[in-house]
Amino acid sequence: MIPKIWRRIDENRCFRQDFRDFPNNHPMNQDELSKILKTVFPANEETIRFFSAPGRINIIGEHVDYAGGIVLPAAIDFSIRIAIRKNKERKFGIYSVSSVEKIETESIAYDSDHPWVNYVYGVIEEFRKLGFISDFFDLVVWGNIPQGAGLSSSAAFEVAVAFALSEIHDWKLSREEIALLSQNAENHFVGVHCGIMDQFVIATAKEGFCIALDTENLRYDFHEMVLDGHEFYLIDSKVKHSLKDSAYNLRRKEVESAFQKIKNRKSSLPTLYQAELADLENIVFGLSEIEQKRARHIIGERLRTSKVIENLKSGNAKAVGEILFECHLSLSKDYEVSCVETDFIVEELRREGTLGARMIGGGFGGCVLVLDKVGRKNTLFDKIKIRYFKQFENEPELYSFRISDGVKEF
Repeated sequence: MIPKIWRRIDENRCFRQDFRDFPNNHPMNQDELSKILKTVFPANEETIRFFSAPGRINIIGEHVDYAGGIVLPAAIDFSIRIAIRKNKERKFGIYSVSSVEKIETESIAYDSDHPWVNYVYGVIEEFRKLGFISDFFDLVVWGNIPQGAGLSSSAAFEVAVAFALSEIHDWKLSREEIALLSQNAENHFVGVHCGIMDQFVIATAKEGFCIALDTENLRYDFHEMVLDGHEFYLIDSKVKHSLKDSAYNLRRKEVESAFQKIKNRKSSLPTLYQAELADLENIVFGLSEIEQKRARHIIGERLRTSKVIENLKSGNAKAVGEILFECHLSLSKDYEVSCVETDFIVEELRREGTLGARMIGGGFGGCVLVLDKVGRKNTLFDKIKIRYFKQFENEPELYSFRISDGVKEF
């Protein structure tokens, strides 16, 4: 039995690049990834294959993908890239470029010391549950999706690994199946009770389009991202979060509790998302004040999401922006997943006449999604950066992006 071995690869430090601090760096190409793989895992001549999975934004529909709601995400051109090849060493070899960590193991068990590798382990374990036994492999991972910024770096890693394993073993899983397997890996192995949105958009996205995904039945369609004369961009608060260690799982429990109390009296109600605002104050249902607030956000997102889809179709950027501000207020006051830093950024953007802005992702830090007229971004960000540093002694970061395809081999 080969024990798990972990070591920091000082001799390969020339390959280290801390891409989390430079999210717009040019993605690593095949030659660069191949060189690292052959250096870190030299005793192997099997064919190397390369896969890429994007990060994501979510325009509207935040924290409703575990409540049966409709979400409107899109993939962006930040990515997780992996190089992978089968090996005959009877061990998994996994190397992270950004953290310069190498793990070799024959067995799969949760690793609290190196949490990044659990996304790989979780995917392997979910395949095993379905009867797909992975060959041993060597894998190198690189990424420029800022970690803990609400752009789904973990989901991208899961989907990249799941898609790669399906392809190199010719298991022929559909993209939708890849998404569900990846979500299960995060739920069951990593321990984050996330919804399906992140993995689904990363697996199925199309360049230039957002996805209107009904998370209750997984029906979806694509909507072109065209708002002439306007653009989306991101401001990173640099407040990092870990969903596993945050109150994310607690929010899900609160939502499920509110739903069960209403459903006990309205048995035909399929999801909390389909409830009515009037239900929240009905004493018969017995919701606590906290449960009322959480449910009010979920139900309010249903109304906001339908309006955003309608206004995207008509090209009404002003209306979309106003709804983004409304969404942020709900996330901050009712769902209580914002933080003082992202609240500050959103309020400063509002004062400067920005069309719209809101925190995105699981919350408790991370990025603010901004919608504004083309040409204002850099000047406006310079103002925000000065005020933000004065308030928090920390510098935010500006990210531009394009709407990209989903996971792919390259």
